[in-house]
Amino acid sequence: MKKFNIKVNGTAYDVEIEEVKAAPAPKAAAPKTAAPAPATKTAVAAAAGETAVNAPMPGKIVKLVVAEGQAVKAGDVLLILEAMKMQNEITAPAAGTVKAFNVAAGQSVKPGETLVIIA
Repeated sequence: MKKFNIKVNGTAYDVEIEEVKAAPAPKAAAPKTAAPAPATKTAVAAAAGETAVNAPMPGKIVKLVVAEGQAVKAGDVLLILEAMKMQNEITAPAAGTVKAFNVAAGQSVKPGETLVIIA
């Protein structure tokens, strides 16, 4: 476990982060059929070399600021997370391309839940 002190919108938080080994690469997915997509989206996990952006606190997604496939720089706002009646900008920790959103506007999230994958 590593301990860090981070600031989010001027509020300091003490956090502990556990380093885990990378999961094995997922097997190739079955070919897509012509059936309509399900109403809920399956969460995408970060593969080797990708960056997962996790929820720092529980809250509700207010707005997705960027789109899947869009290039972002470190510090660019990805989405707005409302927690305790405050809107928090969740930013990209690294430059890359937004591979997937695991959340939608209006969805509630838990701390540590993966919100966005950046490749």
